[in-house]
Amino acid sequence: MRGNKKTLFAVAALAVAAALMLGIWYFTKPQTQVGAKTVVVEVVHGDESSREFTYHTDLEYLGELLLAEQLAEGEDSAYGLFITAVDGETARDSQNQWWCITKGGGRVDTGADTTPIADGDHFELTLSTY
Repeated sequence: MRGNKKTLFAVAALAVAAALMLGIWYFTKPQTQVGAKTVVVEVVHGDESSREFTYHTDLEYLGELLLAEQLAEGEDSAYGLFITAVDGETARDSQNQWWCITKGGGRVDTGADTTPIADGDHFELTLSTY
């Protein structure tokens, strides 16, 4: 009987911890902006050339915008959209290339699917090598 109480207590503690983590995530996640907005996406290619694309959209997340405008291609992964190609240039696994997302030159700590967009945002997609 004693072992069952320990197991029950452990399961209850785990459920409380999971609920607490979910609550923290919910209240600290980046907020989206509803409605019309203008967003600039700058693509920096492997040869260091760049192109800017300006979009007028009601979408709320960067990944949605990139796919809807057919600027990027990607694969679904455990972490959301994994960008494989942008503006016709494909990142090559054999060369350890990947597409890095920044906003106003600063690091973005979310994936494309969970990066909210707001009016006036400027994002950069840079072909990078690790």
